[in-house]
Amino acid sequence: MTRSVTVGVDGTPASLAAADWGAREARLRGVPLRLVHVWEWEWEPYPYTPPEGPEEARRWSEGVPREVTAPLRERYPGLGITADRLAGTPSEVLCAAAGESELLVVGTMGVGRLAGFLVGSVAMACVARSARPVVVVRARPSADGGLPGPEPADATARPVVLGLELGRPCDDLIRFAFDAALPRGAPLLVVHGWNPPPYLVYGIGAALNWGTDISAGKTAAVGEALAPWRERYPAVDVREQAVVGEPAHHLLEASSGAGLLVIGRRTRPAPAARPRIGHIAQAVLHHCPAPVAVVPYG
Repeated sequence: MTRSVTVGVDGTPASLAAADWGAREARLRGVPLRLVHVWEWEWEPYPYTPPEGPEEARRWSEGVPREVTAPLRERYPGLGITADRLAGTPSEVLCAAAGESELLVVGTMGVGRLAGFLVGSVAMACVARSARPVVVVRARPSADGGLPGPEPADATARPVVLGLELGRPCDDLIRFAFDAALPRGAPLLVVHGWNPPPYLVYGIGAALNWGTDISAGKTAAVGEALAPWRERYPAVDVREQAVVGEPAHHLLEASSGAGLLVIGRRTRPAPAARPRIGHIAQAVLHHCPAPVAVVPYG
């Protein structure tokens, strides 16, 4: 069965941006698009819609999939699009839907350059719990509150940035990044950030030489990890960086102007363990303006 790209939609500008991004991704991958709107039985006033009670909210909810699907069909003719309205807790329903998909796309809003960004609770819950990759997309303003404007002509070819952690099996993470770069015809920039041991920071004897050796070793290790993938994806232009310092800082810097940032989320071996998001993923998700793909692995 062909897996789809699944997008969570709720009528907000953020979800419309996610739907548009998901449609373009589905077209790139040659798979259908599935829109999922989750209806919660317990009625609460929506800050972005005018329903005045439970019945009005239900009717509004019923119209969301149709209202999102129509402009997407017009913008992406030939793309297979389905829309479902499901009941339950949004994060749980979307994670279940993601299990049948290549990836899940969710939207989030920015709150300004100075304050940084805030990622919604549904998006964060999906990132922490989904067994499939989750892409978090920032809303781009539109004049009429509908779908965001068309991407610039060079948008697809913008670099894909991969944050690579060494020392753990991460084939799923690397494969996702290469699979994203290939159909885009985009270069893949692989960034490995690392913090030096304390004795290098404070200086002991031959610390400078040791630091140089460690840096060279990190660069060699990144090249070794990527070597088999270069052979499998010869058409992908791969560039790599092994840089000293906080990984999140380097990833945010490298992703400026990128088309997609790909990072990993370690999965815990114990099924009962509470899902969590690492500090690097937290920082990136809250501050990166580019779409961020979080891939569970390990």
